[in-house]
Amino acid sequence: MTIHPALLTSGNTLPLAHGLDAHGDRTALLTPDGEMTYRELAARVADTARRLGPERRLVLLPGANTPEALIVHLAALSAGHPVLLVPGDHPEAARSLTEAYDPDVVVRPAAPGEPWVLDERRTGTAHDLHPDLALLLSTSGSTGSPKLVRLSYDNLQANAESIAAYLGIRETDRAATTLPMHYCYGLSVLHSHLLRGAGLILTGLSVADACFWELFRSARGTALAGVPYTFDLLDRVGFDAMDLPHLRYVTQAGGRLAPETVTRYAELGERRGWDLFVMYGQTEATARMAYLPPDLAAAHPASIGVPVPGGAFRLDPVDDERRDDGPGPDAGRLHPVDDGPGPDAGELVYTGPNVMLGYARTPADLARGRDIRELRTGDLARRTPEGLYEIVGRRSRFVKILGLRIDPQRIETALARQGVTALCTGDDTSLVIAAVDTPDADADRIRGLAIRECRLPPRAVDVRLLADLPRLPSGKPDYEAIRALPRESEDARPLPDDLCPLYARILDRTDVTPDSSFVSLGGDSLSYVEMSLQLEKRLGSLPPDWHTRPIRDLAPPENATPQAPSVPRPRRRTLETSVALRALAIFFIVGSHIHVFGVKGGAHLLLAVAGYNFARFHLTDAPRRERIRHAWTSIARVAVPSMVWIAGMLLLADDYTLSNLALLHSVLGPHDNPTGMHFWFIEALVYILVAVVALLALRWADRAERRFPYGLPLAVAAAGLLTRYDLLGLPDRSLMPDAVTVFWLFALGWAAAKATTVRQRLLVTAATLATVPGFFPEEPMREALIVAGFALLVWVPVLPSHERLNRLAGALATASLYIYLTHWQIYPLIDGFSRHLAFLASLVFGVAYAAVANRAMRALPKLQPRRRLRRGGPGAEPPAWTRGLTP
Repeated sequence: MTIHPALLTSGNTLPLAHGLDAHGDRTALLTPDGEMTYRELAARVADTARRLGPERRLVLLPGANTPEALIVHLAALSAGHPVLLVPGDHPEAARSLTEAYDPDVVVRPAAPGEPWVLDERRTGTAHDLHPDLALLLSTSGSTGSPKLVRLSYDNLQANAESIAAYLGIRETDRAATTLPMHYCYGLSVLHSHLLRGAGLILTGLSVADACFWELFRSARGTALAGVPYTFDLLDRVGFDAMDLPHLRYVTQAGGRLAPETVTRYAELGERRGWDLFVMYGQTEATARMAYLPPDLAAAHPASIGVPVPGGAFRLDPVDDERRDDGPGPDAGRLHPVDDGPGPDAGELVYTGPNVMLGYARTPADLARGRDIRELRTGDLARRTPEGLYEIVGRRSRFVKILGLRIDPQRIETALARQGVTALCTGDDTSLVIAAVDTPDADADRIRGLAIRECRLPPRAVDVRLLADLPRLPSGKPDYEAIRALPRESEDARPLPDDLCPLYARILDRTDVTPDSSFVSLGGDSLSYVEMSLQLEKRLGSLPPDWHTRPIRDLAPPENATPQAPSVPRPRRRTLETSVALRALAIFFIVGSHIHVFGVKGGAHLLLAVAGYNFARFHLTDAPRRERIRHAWTSIARVAVPSMVWIAGMLLLADDYTLSNLALLHSVLGPHDNPTGMHFWFIEALVYILVAVVALLALRWADRAERRFPYGLPLAVAAAGLLTRYDLLGLPDRSLMPDAVTVFWLFALGWAAAKATTVRQRLLVTAATLATVPGFFPEEPMREALIVAGFALLVWVPVLPSHERLNRLAGALATASLYIYLTHWQIYPLIDGFSRHLAFLASLVFGVAYAAVANRAMRALPKLQPRRRLRRGGPGAEPPAWTRGLTP
């Protein structure tokens, strides 16, 4: 396209805007209503440029992802008219900026397909416009604040060329407008693709809308751009399963994307044949300052990468307090700087041809030229050994609460690792957290996670659960709206007095707070029984979900009247069914082995209970790595004490072999050794747990479990039936590990724990009734015991009991694994004298061995060296791995 010389008055123009006709008849714009070639686009831009006139004027344009808005934008830039780009969906912001800057021309939307109305407020201009001034953008992107970023024609052209270079944009590419035009990121998508003669799929639809994907596929879209919130929407709509054959690259900017999400999408792109570009930028740098090469995304997901072509970074040391001269509303203030980022970090400073001319706060500033040569980003960063840059904090977001320096970004990141989507801000008195209100969201749990990260007292952490987090139209967080939320009354958060020490003692943890729960502290089935009995003893009764509730929710009301000492407390209690079944099962197992009675089926019932407890204590909403680490710890608590005991027996007798010691007898044999199979149950339990944990370590399986918590275990149980009924034609089943044939029982127990409706409970009960009969063809009573116990587990959460009975059942249930392990060597010493005494001795010895084993396992972490924390000061929480095997 050629602009008439009369239009090229004093000032520059944007080359990419007046070179459109060079791309000829290639498709430029695609909309649901049709397509437009570059030749047609150039003609309409030239016509609109003539309407704007030859004298440079300030043009206020509402941004919109429509051909009409884009044509006016390009026409103004091609003819040298500075553009004040305002949100198209925020009339109030447009009015505010109109009043503040008195534009010469105000563009107003017209009917679709019609040229927009150019409301000429004067024939000339009321302003002194600097020749380099091309574009004015808000740093917030939406609020109508008079503080604007002044960008030059060179800024726009250089940034578009840089982006097009590192993305490798081709003329065959077609990018969808997933971001607002008035947002610098969205605008950079338009400019960089127009520069290369690529196509633009213009739409205002959200990626959550099915119509967006219909348009994207029909237009053969090759590029998507998104902010972190966009990727949340992509997860919701099942993006990973979409068939997008032409997609070539996905870009992300506009805020930090969780490293786990970066890794997941990078690996998804590698499988599907597209690249993920994680990018970093600010409006003050026109758009982009850094990008992470796609081949490094999976290995370095926390990094922003390297400077864009033509740009450079340096790290400036940061004092304890320094003035914020960077972008944002905090300019000019003094901010404390946390010592958390470490000695190798500093403030990230950027230089390049895309650095803005400076800020504008009044119309008089439009006459100013370049004020700055480099951009102090306000971000704290470090350079990795690989030469990549990594953001470790935001200087201007630090707040000082009760004398502690807090980085809200760090809290957001910590919550994200725990699966909590939240935004954090604060003032001098409290940290304010706004979190997404999901069915699993718990304000007290979120408060507890934040407390562990920042060490603030509970009264200084305020949590609000919202249907949607407040965001600006650009998709960025609206922290002002969060600060304006009403605060929670401190009276709503009573603090328990003596339950925290109880949790700390039983779980051997030093980081217990009133917002902790049994599950969040790493409790498992081995410590569950003792914890539940101790709590019931103190509180009288427990809710069924006590193990997931914060400690504060279990505390008796502050105004509760204590019972008079002279009045005996009632000894009637309830006993959780899973605890009762564990106690009964081990009672039946040992009694049957010693021939005191003949009630069989206890071991197989224990496998179902093990699956039930695995689902309750390990399949939480914690991140995948934390869940897996917790599960491996519990496996170690089964395997290590067992191997220690068997090693001792190897030294004292010749009943066992090294295959028993390695828990491999069912695999290696010798299968003709009658004593070798004494530990089949422990081997089967360990094999099953290892298999399940290995499965859930896979990202796709972890996502499937979270999305289908009931359906996945049913599918696993169905797979287990292949070996239960020998449908795979395996060789001699007597030589196969028992875990292979009993795996389905564990999976059904897992499904039982996740069954939340009557229909789901009926289905899992029916599956048990259909599959257990026939497993022991000659022992119907054995099968009946398994089915009856399973039915109780599914349908009856608690049983009536008595205080003394609870103590006995608790002791047996807690020690059930160790009683099974040791009774083979204890009862032969006594049964020649008395079977009943041998029975009692086996139970007592197992309980004693459990106490010793648990104490030894809890002591292991104390023998491990502590790793120096990279971030945080004295008193910071130790890394998770230093907690060793403590559940």
